Amino acid sequence: MIKKICVAIVIYLSFSSFLFAQSDLVNVWKLDTTITLDIRYATTNNFTGKQVYDEAKFFLRNEPAMKILEVQKELKALGLGLKIFDGYRPLSVQKKFWQIMPDERYVADPKKGSRHNRGAAVDLTLVDKNGNEIPMPTPYDDFTEKASRDYMDLSPQIIINRKFLEDLLAKYGFIGLPTEWWHFDYNGWEKYDVLDVEFKTLEK
Repeated sequence: MIKKICVAIVIYLSFSSFLFAQSDLVNVWKLDTTITLDIRYATTNNFTGKQVYDEAKFFLRNEPAMKILEVQKELKALGLGLKIFDGYRPLSVQKKFWQIMPDERYVADPKKGSRHNRGAAVDLTLVDKNGNEIPMPTPYDDFTEKASRDYMDLSPQIIINRKFLEDLLAKYGFIGLPTEWWHFDYNGWEKYDVLDVEFKTLEK
């Protein structure tokens, strides 16, 4: 009898943890529709050449989500804004990426899980008031050295733009990935569990 009760408690705690993890994911765009979405993995315009998301949605854990809203607020005061390429990514998608690009400089090993799988990373850039992208070193998902943060064979203005984006995100707790100018991890990402929840499930 005691064994059955213990098993029931474990199942309950596991299920409760799963429900909490889902409820902690926020659809950020619904809170500020001035944020531009260009969720590339919901299209074929990405490094896989395939659509791997069923929907173009932007989720993050609650804490980093609130910080992104603050970033957008500051940018709007400057006549600028954010364009989002990716946020929370289900682990099942991470496995597909790893099959295509098994290089941890650019794609996290799904055995470990990525910051995206934890809902604590975001891929983004800047746009002007008309929605035009501010010049940056490379297009999104460019796997060359030119995308690295220490690459300096660029025009002075692009270096300024990259530094502005990096400093602004750092102000709100996001640290840039060294090999990708567009990728930012929220400070404390390791406290979040890896998730494999589909967008359509989160919307229910």
